Amino acid sequence: MPRPLWAGAISFGLVTIPVKIVAATEDHDVHFHRVHLADMGRVRTRKVCELDGKVVSQDEIGKGYEIAKDQTVPVTDEELEQMPLPTAKAIEIAAFVDAGSIDPVRISDSYYLAADGQVAAKPYTLLRKALERSSKVAVAKFQWHGRERLGLLRIRERAIVLHSMKWPDEVRSPDELAPREVEVGEEEIEQALQLAERMTIENLSGFHDEYREALEDIIAAKADGKPLPAPADDGQQEQGEVVDLMAALNASVKAAKESRGDDGDATVHEMRPTKKTARKTPAKRTAASKKSTASEKTTKKTAAKKRSAS
Repeated sequence: MPRPLWAGAISFGLVTIPVKIVAATEDHDVHFHRVHLADMGRVRTRKVCELDGKVVSQDEIGKGYEIAKDQTVPVTDEELEQMPLPTAKAIEIAAFVDAGSIDPVRISDSYYLAADGQVAAKPYTLLRKALERSSKVAVAKFQWHGRERLGLLRIRERAIVLHSMKWPDEVRSPDELAPREVEVGEEEIEQALQLAERMTIENLSGFHDEYREALEDIIAAKADGKPLPAPADDGQQEQGEVVDLMAALNASVKAAKESRGDDGDATVHEMRPTKKTARKTPAKRTAASKKSTASEKTTKKTAAKKRSAS
């Protein structure tokens, strides 16, 4: 069990559930030191006061809020801890909502809530079973790192998970980022759905961090004085290259079928012409027909002249 990060209680109406917060994830990233390239000496960050130019220790550093230029109000950790908030040592459940109504953009860090002692076992199990049977999630407020936060409680493998969430006014509107409206054919949509169906899997357990593995290989090679691994040719297209959407979908579906051992036909049928195209098609065919007829007449005249000359 990892070290608890917080201890308090879940407030569920008149029910109190003592819990401890533990990290739900682990950091497997490769971390680098900043070094002086000439001699590989560590380069560290020095905390310097901009007024007297002196290096200060962590014990001498506190919090301050600038209310005006050249006027900063100090705020101590003790003052923050003594703020009159009901969520200071409690995860206060405020409401229950349908799980599908939560925008994933608002979900931030994730933590497990562990029952703190035997007295917490029954109310913890009660809340867990209530969430499981209702298919709902609980919205709660709690204090974390000096500020009140919005949280989400849900169940994962018989454990209650706390997701830290963004407040509604912290999420930016994507309206200005959306592309302009373009026309997409039904065949393209159906082919995209077929590709999504072919790529559907039951869980994400097979995914792994290929970047970290490649980075570890580079570090191991440098440590052993060996040549660096050759870069892989990913075959990606150059940026800006125009792609035939239907051809790309066709190739993607075919590749998905082959990867699953399905030798079935993966051909994409051509899109049916739109009304605008359908009106132009007869004209083109008529022109082609006229050209063909004129060519036949010229051929017949040439043949007649040859017979006359002979």
